[in-house]
Amino acid sequence: MNDSKKAPTAKETFPAKKQARAKTKTPNKRRAPAYPRYSLEKSLRIPRAILDQNAGRDCTDEESAKYAGMKFNKGPYGVEINTAIRYGLLSRPAQGRLSLTKLARKILRPQESDDYINGMRQAVMAAPVISDIYTHYRGENLPDKEFFNNALIEKFKIPEDKLNEFSAIFFDTLKSAELVTEHEGKNRIIDKVEGQEMVHQAFKKLEKNTKVSSNDSCFVMMPFRNPYGGYYDTIYKPAIEKAGLIPIRADAEIFGTGKIIDQIWSGINESTVLIAELTTRNPNVFYELGLAHALQKPVVLVSSNEDDVPFDLTHIRVIYYDQTNPFWGQMLMDKVSENILSAIQSPEEAIFQAVNK
Repeated sequence: MNDSKKAPTAKETFPAKKQARAKTKTPNKRRAPAYPRYSLEKSLRIPRAILDQNAGRDCTDEESAKYAGMKFNKGPYGVEINTAIRYGLLSRPAQGRLSLTKLARKILRPQESDDYINGMRQAVMAAPVISDIYTHYRGENLPDKEFFNNALIEKFKIPEDKLNEFSAIFFDTLKSAELVTEHEGKNRIIDKVEGQEMVHQAFKKLEKNTKVSSNDSCFVMMPFRNPYGGYYDTIYKPAIEKAGLIPIRADAEIFGTGKIIDQIWSGINESTVLIAELTTRNPNVFYELGLAHALQKPVVLVSSNEDDVPFDLTHIRVIYYDQTNPFWGQMLMDKVSENILSAIQSPEEAIFQAVNK
């Protein structure tokens, strides 16, 4: 029998070196931001040049640069092309070729008086990230800069070193589409979402990412007198049920033989989230709202009149609705259901925090 040992192979002699080599990875390239890198107005430059200089016919990337009087490259010019595509102004019928979209033609060569502004708004809805933020805050005042920046970073994944760039693009784009106004130092996002598909998509995204149990309830604090009392059955109750919660109102639904204040306290304390209709500054509503704040409960604030919202609540998200809009009821119901889920998902946006003066 041969007792000699077989000489170790190189693989057996240097396993550690091989393992170390296997763990070495090529550093990942930093991904480009998903949002359009230019404002909507600036992104119309190439589509306009194709329309004016080439009668809107398809062309190559290089030809589009010639029409725009710009130097073609895959750097800044390539980014501008990609930005126009993200707004839905250009499409690619084939690799290296560009086609002007119907949306771009609607904006640049409007046939009716409202084509331009409606087209600009459709481009906003097509833009990644910008449309998400618009949909999230529509019908509300934007938070103060510090809190808005925090939301951009945490909720919408904007890189911190890109905050200034993105904010400039976001506000310039919404202003050009007349979707933001300034009121008493606050930026109000105008709710002009047309068609249920965008609303449906926003709600489904929230619904998918928010955990709601079968026992979760939503307590509604609102005036009883008409017309506001009637909003419970037509707006708030359907909105709460759409979000998957049990609706409760401080009236006959909880008022029994016991002390009313005890029942209100219990209803508020046991609710997952609450709604407060602030219009008319009803004293009972504000009393119940104080109890909710004392319990650190997330509250969806709603008002048709900004003057009815106390100063120390303006840092919390408030839905403002416009009763002159013929579709205001449906729009409010959709927005309330979204904000209920958003308050569960991100309660810090809906919980009262004392304002340091």
